[in-house]
Amino acid sequence: MRTSTICIRFSLWLGVVILLVLCTPQLDAADQFLRRVEDLTDEQRLLQKLRTNYDPAVRPVYDAKEPVIINLGITLTQIIDVDEKNQVLTTNVWLDQEWTDQKLNWNVTDYANITMLRIPCDLIWLPDIVLYNSVENHNKGYMKSLAMVSHEGRIFWPPIVRMRSSCKMDITYFPFDDQICILKLGSWAYDGLQVDVTNRTETIDLTNYVDNGEWELIGNKIVRNVKFYPCCPEPFPDIVFFLHIRRRVLYYLLNVIIPCMLLSSLSLTGFLLPPDSGEKVTLGLTVLLAFSVFMLLVAENMPPTSEYIPLIGIYLTVIMAMSALSVALSVFVLNCHHRGAMLHRPPRLVRILARTAARAMCMHLRYLGRAGSSYPSCRGFSPSSFMSSCPSSRHSHRHPACSCSCSTSDNGLHEMGGDSSSSSTTSARIEREILHYLRAVLEAHEKSRKEQVAVNEWQEVARVLDKFFFWVFVAVTAISTLVLLVFSPMTKNVTFPES
Repeated sequence: MRTSTICIRFSLWLGVVILLVLCTPQLDAADQFLRRVEDLTDEQRLLQKLRTNYDPAVRPVYDAKEPVIINLGITLTQIIDVDEKNQVLTTNVWLDQEWTDQKLNWNVTDYANITMLRIPCDLIWLPDIVLYNSVENHNKGYMKSLAMVSHEGRIFWPPIVRMRSSCKMDITYFPFDDQICILKLGSWAYDGLQVDVTNRTETIDLTNYVDNGEWELIGNKIVRNVKFYPCCPEPFPDIVFFLHIRRRVLYYLLNVIIPCMLLSSLSLTGFLLPPDSGEKVTLGLTVLLAFSVFMLLVAENMPPTSEYIPLIGIYLTVIMAMSALSVALSVFVLNCHHRGAMLHRPPRLVRILARTAARAMCMHLRYLGRAGSSYPSCRGFSPSSFMSSCPSSRHSHRHPACSCSCSTSDNGLHEMGGDSSSSSTTSARIEREILHYLRAVLEAHEKSRKEQVAVNEWQEVARVLDKFFFWVFVAVTAISTLVLLVFSPMTKNVTFPES
């Protein structure tokens, strides 16, 4: 009996020891857990609570038929580059995305009145918003910025994104061109029944926008579209952001347009240079060579495309063609100026046109101004008429043109022959010799006069052509400048498309 009692007591003590040994680690673990809970901050406790039973791979809605509404907007900070050649627009934006996560909400009184919590974006579900017209690869992804979560489950995530989007460039009015570029954003995998994308604001936020040195932002617009693609019967909504930008003209005005106009004015001065100087063609070729070098420099600043012909390209082509034409016309004017040495007067039609053009340009002509000879001899005396109508001194009184030279010679001959009336034969011979030499002198004078008349008339024709071409080139230069660089840019009509 005593032995059995001792055994029972020993068994009880052994059980208590074993129980104490087994319960001691659990008590230590509970104590450590309580201590850990006491060491956590309020935000840590809240984050642990939010991550409980949360899967960032699925949409945060309890009803699978209910879509997640994404309020999408952008804050434009800078237009970095506009590549006309590759038709690419590079912008720096804040991609503002806002939606409701039904699993991320809490009671603010349980967590020290915390109403907003910033957590890493990798820990929550994110919409797959992509730039549809992007020319960049999608391997980089968005900036891993913190997401702002409110106690009601509203999430605001604004990553900073550098977007390189395709933009159709129309450089017809370059450098006075306007461009309308779009940024088309939407969900790539989710349809509109799962993720519904709407615009967050009516216009793009420009509060932090930094001006671009080459392009000026004129306006913007946001349009929401719903499209059906051949792949899927469900609707796919997207948001299109329109940017209306205009090129600043001051750089091209100082470096392209004004130098081009100065060179074109130099080509006009070639027609003011007298043909006798011998520098008309040299000046024209020098200006043409300067234009060729200038065109090479301008071509580096012009967008290299064959779809559109820019206005400045047309203007430069016109001015350069006029410079080349001025060289050809200077050669033509020099040819007319030196044509008088061939002893051919200008044709009657040329003289009439020259006189008409001279009157229109208020020019005074000394030689082409008369219809008859420009060098009348002895009050209307013509050497050719004298040769035909004055064969001898005896008939000089029958023609009035002989009253100047021929009559004087005949009177001298009569006086010489009056004293020797007996020797009539000798007097007639002397008279014929004198008339022969007189005819030779008159023929030389007639030839010299005709040559001088032809030279002077052709020189006046060249002078009229110079003045005529000068005013024609002034008119063409002024009209091309006004039409291509003033009126044409004013007729452009740039409007936002409907979608």
